[in-house]
Amino acid sequence: MQHSDTARADETTGTDPAELAWAEERSRFVTAENGSGHAEDDIPVAGPLAAEFGALTAALLAAGSVGDVLARVVAAARRVVPGADLVSVTLRDPEGGFHTPIETGPEASSIDEAQYRSGRGPCVESARPDGPALALSDDLRNDDDRWPEFAAESVRYGYLSILACSLVPDCRPPQLPGALNVYARAAGAFTPDDRDRLLLLSTHASLALANCAAVSATQLQETQLREAIASRDVIGQAKGILMARRGLSADQAFDVLRRTSQDLNVKLVQLAGTVTANPTALDRE
Repeated sequence: MQHSDTARADETTGTDPAELAWAEERSRFVTAENGSGHAEDDIPVAGPLAAEFGALTAALLAAGSVGDVLARVVAAARRVVPGADLVSVTLRDPEGGFHTPIETGPEASSIDEAQYRSGRGPCVESARPDGPALALSDDLRNDDDRWPEFAAESVRYGYLSILACSLVPDCRPPQLPGALNVYARAAGAFTPDDRDRLLLLSTHASLALANCAAVSATQLQETQLREAIASRDVIGQAKGILMARRGLSADQAFDVLRRTSQDLNVKLVQLAGTVTANPTALDRE
C-alpha cells in the first residue's frame, strides 16, 4: 500500500490529518495571494476551508431570521474551530445589559452570566462597541486577575481556554453588538489558524445579522406605512359619513371624532372604524 508524505507525517508527529488539510489549504492561499495577486488560481475548488465557508455563505443568505443566522453560525463554529468544545453567542440588549440567546451546552449560559454580572470577561469586552475585535485566554487558571469571576466559573465547569470575536462591531441602533465565543477544556487549545477562522466566521455572521436587521427594519417600515395609510383612509371615510349626515365641515367632523374618542377612551382609528361599519353609531353624540 502506498503512503503519502502527509500520511507518514501523521504517523511520526501525531498531527491530526484534518488539521494538516486546513494548514495546507491556508498555506496555498497565502502563497498564491503573495505570488500572482490572484489567489483563486491556485486554491483547490473543494478544499475544506473553501467548502465550509462556501456552504455557510449560501446558508446565511437563506436564513430568514436573526435566530436562524445565530443557529447556523454556532453550528459552523464547531466545525471550523476543531478545538471548540462549547460555543455561545453574547448579545447586548437596548438597556446595555448582556444575554446569551444560543449555546451548544447549558453550562455556557452560567459561565457567560458570571461576566454579565461583573461586567468583566472576554465576551463582554468583545461585545462592547469600543472593545477588542478578539479576546483570548490560553489558560483561565492564570487569568483570575483580569477576569476573576468569569475565570473562576469557567474553570469550575472545566473549560480552560476561551476565544471571543466581536459581532456587528460598527452597528448603530436598533442593531446591537455581540460576540461569538468558543470554549475548550484543554489549556492552549486555540491556534493562530483557529483565530483566523473565527474572525472570518464572525465577519460572515456580522454581515448576515446586519442584513437581517435591515430586512426587519424595512418590513417594519412597510407595515407601519400600510397601517398609517389604512388609518387615514378609515378616518376619512368616517369624516365623510358625519359630514353627509350632519351637514358638518371636514374640520367639524374631525372634531366630533376626536372629542368622542377622548370621552369613550378609545383610539380615534377604532372609533372611525365603528362609524364606517355603522353610520348611525354617533347619531346621539
